[in-house]
Amino acid sequence: MIGNVLVGQSGGPTAVINSSLAGVYKTAKDQGAVKVYGMLYGIQGLLEEKYLDLDEHIHSDLEIELLKRTPSSYLGSCRYKLPDFKEDSETYEKIFNILNELDIQYFFYIGGNDSMDTIKKLSDYAHTIRSNINFIGVPKTIDNDLEITDHTPGYGSAAKFIAATAKEIIRDSLVYDQKNVTIIEIMGRNVGWLTGAAALAGGMDCEGPDLLYLPEMDFNLDEFIKKVEELQKTKKALVIAVSEGIRLSDGTYVCELVDNVKFTDQFGHSLLSGSGKYLSNKISTELGCKSRGIELNTLQRCASHMASLIDITEAYQVGAAAVNAALDGKTGEMIVINRISNQPYQCNTGTYDIHKIANIEKKVPLNWIKEDNTGMSEEFMEYVKPLIQEEVTPIMIGGLPSHINYNKF
Repeated sequence: MIGNVLVGQSGGPTAVINSSLAGVYKTAKDQGAVKVYGMLYGIQGLLEEKYLDLDEHIHSDLEIELLKRTPSSYLGSCRYKLPDFKEDSETYEKIFNILNELDIQYFFYIGGNDSMDTIKKLSDYAHTIRSNINFIGVPKTIDNDLEITDHTPGYGSAAKFIAATAKEIIRDSLVYDQKNVTIIEIMGRNVGWLTGAAALAGGMDCEGPDLLYLPEMDFNLDEFIKKVEELQKTKKALVIAVSEGIRLSDGTYVCELVDNVKFTDQFGHSLLSGSGKYLSNKISTELGCKSRGIELNTLQRCASHMASLIDITEAYQVGAAAVNAALDGKTGEMIVINRISNQPYQCNTGTYDIHKIANIEKKVPLNWIKEDNTGMSEEFMEYVKPLIQEEVTPIMIGGLPSHINYNKF
């Protein structure tokens, strides 16, 4: 391997994002990289020349295994939107000056849609100035909304946590012999892959959620109240899963009906929160029964103690595949996962043009959502079930999972 490697993490973390980092690092070192640098706080940190030599912080295979089991982003993250280089060439000149000073030949960015936008812009600029640096995107997002790839690392573990938690909440809702409604608010913004995963709670020992509302379909508040009232005629305890991003037919987010305080990041994404609480209060007011809203929030993306073994393995594999793709001369591409079969579950990795992935959201097919909002299709269930299989045993110290943090070294 000629030249050095730079790797970064961006966007919201996942329970397995560091497994992809481990895959990049270990494979690069095995292929002969002299230096593997990690940018601190993504591309935004790199602009401030914040980076570290990973060799100084990862000293053994045991620490690589610990890294794979550590949630959140080991290197830190950012939500920074690179400007168009035709409008702001100085930013790109600064980035490439830093890359050249470090003798970087291979650049890897682990992230979701916005991160792939960064890879697209950097690779396009590199082509313009005829730089020989290779830029490869490594997929990551619990939202599972990246195009082309069958699924994204991070989604399987989040889906596993959501389904398990929904199942436990359903059990808890049955404690008292009185009418009660529980609303579980689940992440996902404009796509419902995570909310759909709550349907996995259904089985021989659990009925699963009574209703599911995904952002792919318009939400009608009056119809929602009527459905709850109708269900209560035959069932006292109801559990309903809703996406944080459910919207009315006019495009208004349900959470905006009560919350006028808005935070918007550089990519124009509003902070969505409060749909579950709003609907819970609405039920209590109009139907006069006990109701509560439960917001899973960041737990969905950091519960590494319930990570899927399939997920953590594939996260490592896409990191390794990124290094091998770069060595093959690929640039301006993202690693994708191709599903070969469900039974037995088999996948392989490939690469795809980043221009056909960045800034495009992959939504749940409407025919995978039951029209009455009572569940997901069998095709959806067959799609998700393989991704949550098997477990990773945390490395326990003092009765708690142990994690790795470069600040400790």
